[in-house]
Amino acid sequence: FEKGRQAANTRIGAKRIHLVRTRGGNRKFRALRLDSGNFSWGSEGISRKTRVIAVAYHPSNNELVRTNTLTKSAVVQIDAAPFRQWYEAHYGSALGRRRQAKGAEAEETKKSKSVEKKQEARTKAAGKVESAIEKQFEAGRLFAVVASRPGQSGRVDGYILEGDELAFYQRAIRK
Repeated sequence: FEKGRQAANTRIGAKRIHLVRTRGGNRKFRALRLDSGNFSWGSEGISRKTRVIAVAYHPSNNELVRTNTLTKSAVVQIDAAPFRQWYEAHYGSALGRRRQAKGAEAEETKKSKSVEKKQEARTKAAGKVESAIEKQFEAGRLFAVVASRPGQSGRVDGYILEGDELAFYQRAIRK
């Protein structure tokens, strides 16, 4: 058990996890391939399981970006659909759907007065999503940072980038 083992080099693909016996008979979950994880949206206070699409940036090594290797603190692109669905149900307003605006107006579903009132109050309290994130919703992909250690815990969990942190990483990705 007390061995210097090879790095997991977790890639994006169909879930493949190995169990590793460690010191004290404990276990680690060595993720070799993962395709989805639990990502949280800090400002809205929710988290959703969503698909990981690609690695966009890595602070330590460009090789890890080229090979799509998932590690802690890697900036990844994730599928925006689960967050968009939640937003539209929670606030009752479309998010990042400017392109399909004409077709969407025709099919407006009936909502009870209480639901409309709730959604209106929420919209007043929370306001709007920042423009940089709205642009990402239009593209259908959000930038997120991996906060877990996939090679140790067998999961890829993280949080959606917002505000200054998002601006910083977008500058870094452009370079």
